[in-house]
Order: sequence, then C-alpha cells, then structure tokens
Amino acid sequence: MFNERYLYLALDIFSISLPLIFSFYSPSPFYKKWKHLWIAILIPAILFIVWDEWFTQMGIWGFNPRYLTGIYLGSLPLEEVLFFICIPYACVFTYHALNYLIKKDYLGPYQKSITIFLVGLLVTIGALHYSNWYTAVTFFSLALFLLFLIYGLKVNYLGRFYVAYFFILIPFFLVNGILTGSFIDEQVVWYNDAENLGLRMGTIPFEDTFYGMLLILMNVVILEELQKKSRG
Repeated sequence: MFNERYLYLALDIFSISLPLIFSFYSPSPFYKKWKHLWIAILIPAILFIVWDEWFTQMGIWGFNPRYLTGIYLGSLPLEEVLFFICIPYACVFTYHALNYLIKKDYLGPYQKSITIFLVGLLVTIGALHYSNWYTAVTFFSLALFLLFLIYGLKVNYLGRFYVAYFFILIPFFLVNGILTGSFIDEQVVWYNDAENLGLRMGTIPFEDTFYGMLLILMNVVILEELQKKSRG
C-alpha cells in the first residue's frame, strides 16, 4: 500500500521519469544538452528557492506534513527543493521535443505582439492587486523579464516557448492540481488567499500559471543563450 508521506516525492519522480528516459532518444538526443541544461536549471532554482523560503516564512504558502518525508532544508521540504529541478527538466525537455516535432515557428511573427499584450495584462493585474504579495511579485517579475527579453536580449524564440508552454500546462494542471488538493483529502501545498487573487482554476491558484511560466522561461532562456554562445 502506498504511503502518503511519499506523495510529493513521488510526483517529483513521476514528473522527471519519462523525460529522463526519452532524453536518450537517438534522433533528437536531449542528453547532449545536459552540459548547459543543468546550469539553466540550477540558476533559476536558486532564485526560486530563495523566493520560496521567503514566502514560506511570511505564511503566504506552506506545506502539509501529511504528504512529506519530513526532511527539510530551512523552511522548505526536500520535495519542494526537488520540484525546482524535476519540473524544469520535464518542461525544458517538452520545449526541446516540440521544437524537434514542429519545425515551423507558428507564433514567431506574433511573438512581440503577444508579449506586449501579456506584459500589459500582468502589469494591470499586478497594479490593481499590489497589496497581494503573491500576485504582485509574480506578475511584476514576469512582466519585467518579458520586457528584458524583447527589448534587451531581443530573443527570437518566444513564439516557440508560448506554444510549448501551452502543452506544458496539461501536465501542470495534473501535478499542480494534486499538490493543491485535487483527488486527495488535503492540500500538499496550501496558500494564504489573502495574498493572492483568491481565483482558483480547480484547486490551483491563478498566479501559479504565471509563476510557472517565469520559472520555465528562465530555464529556456539560459539554455538558449548558453547554446548560442557555445556555437559562437
């Protein structure tokens, strides 16, 4: 019988397992990107773990010991730290696989328009709810990062990222749904609704979609830029 104390750890392992196995698919070997990929995962992981620790101490979110192994790093359970490695690996693999399978960059011609619209939406919602820590920090951070990408780095792969993130949202809703209480008795990760919009997609806070987008976009951007630099 499955011990519920290992639920969050099992979700981490489940999320990375198939992408790890298919990393060795010979026509498009993802493992050959590991040299740059681990850097692209670890740098955002450090930033997000610091952010996670800060918000946990503030009581903006927290963790249910019922579903945890009991191993902690600071205020964060081991499973939460692993989340920032396992989920980015799976998501960047998805981005890589879709780039292999879909040759045409369908949203490429519209990436700037989509990004500006998204920035406007994020800034508007963030400003209207500036007193909600999770909403404001997430939306303003993502908006600033997107502006940096289109006017600073002037990247040309945002269209491909948006398509990939659309597909990533499918497993995202499954894994994050369970973490926020779907299909189980209690939440694995609980949220203080006084610090977010109080708007849920099922059991998932609306902000989580953009928090996840910021994390995965950072992973992809660092990987793309490291690869570009290595190619000269």
